[in-house]
Amino acid sequence: MLCDRPAGAHRGGGAMKRILLLGGTGDALTIARRLGPAHVYSLAGLGRTPGDLVCSVRVGGFGGIEGLKSFIEAESIGLIVDATHPYAAQMSRHASAASAKKSVGCWALRRAPWQPQTGDNWREAADFSDIVHALMPFRYPLWTLGREPLAHLDEIPPSQHWTIRCLDPHPGNTRATIIGARGPFSLDGERALFDAQQTDVLISKNSGGAATEAKLAVARERGLPVIMLQRPSLPPVEREFSDTSSLLDALEAWLHPHPLFDKTP
Repeated sequence: MLCDRPAGAHRGGGAMKRILLLGGTGDALTIARRLGPAHVYSLAGLGRTPGDLVCSVRVGGFGGIEGLKSFIEAESIGLIVDATHPYAAQMSRHASAASAKKSVGCWALRRAPWQPQTGDNWREAADFSDIVHALMPFRYPLWTLGREPLAHLDEIPPSQHWTIRCLDPHPGNTRATIIGARGPFSLDGERALFDAQQTDVLISKNSGGAATEAKLAVARERGLPVIMLQRPSLPPVEREFSDTSSLLDALEAWLHPHPLFDKTP
């Protein structure tokens, strides 16, 4: 566990090093389970709040950059770790800006995007309007973007029936089936879903990672097109990591810095 230790203990100081972990992903939860009680795990509020964490858990927004700055100061945060979803661009921008204004570090865990493989038929889309236009030839799209399609249920063409998988409970309507589910998803489970919904096109974010990758394999097996929403641009940060292992090692070093000199006889 990444326990708490005075920031300047090896130099005679006493200030506590506190981490604010911005999460909501499986990778973020892996990190949160390693944090000691002085640190804070922050969630936007969707889905379940984990009950097995030693660190503090807060749920909800900060109120923009100014609200995040106030939280950093009030809670004596020394480092922000942005482990939000690759498409949570606004939160990432706020974290970068607030950390700069308060002169605290900002690190980010940024998963590598998926890359198309042999047999894939990916079509990139810039935004929701672009996706809707690309869907015109299809009848049974499977949406895996989250809740955004829920705001457009009244706009579904008569020739289409949408299947929307997201965390939000919703009754749907006569032209939409809403499936509330959280990954990871198995290959067999995704095959069964495609069969049940007669899926002829998949809409996805390029999230990276293994938890939701099986749907791409099923689309590849069946020769189905994938409409891939482009990743947003994210702000620069002090340090960037592509996996939880290297980030946890860096956090350990940040919390427990080595002395300048080896005192071993």
